[in-house]
Amino acid sequence: MLFGADTPAPLDAVKLDGTTEATLVRSLSALPADERGWVTFAEARVLFSTKGAQYAFGETDRDGRKNIESFATQHRSVISFMPVEGRVYFVRDPTAVTMAPDGHRSHSDQ
Repeated sequence: MLFGADTPAPLDAVKLDGTTEATLVRSLSALPADERGWVTFAEARVLFSTKGAQYAFGETDRDGRKNIESFATQHRSVISFMPVEGRVYFVRDPTAVTMAPDGHRSHSDQ
């Protein structure tokens, strides 16, 4: 008998619905604080970048990076690009400080 054979595999991060920006907002909002969720690079590219698949979010895609980073900040999340996995991870951070429309820093729970 192998040790750990009955041990369940660690749960992967939650797959978020990246069909539209609205569905991503809903699934990200349902993600518990400090838990990871992800969308495919292809989904993220369609939502936030105008570059082709091999250039999306790379050095030449400043607008795409700015768009997805702005989205993450607005929704109190931190993002991580994992190109080898073909995923973009989001972690909700309830303590994140967002920028108010007037350019001042504010906590979005105020």
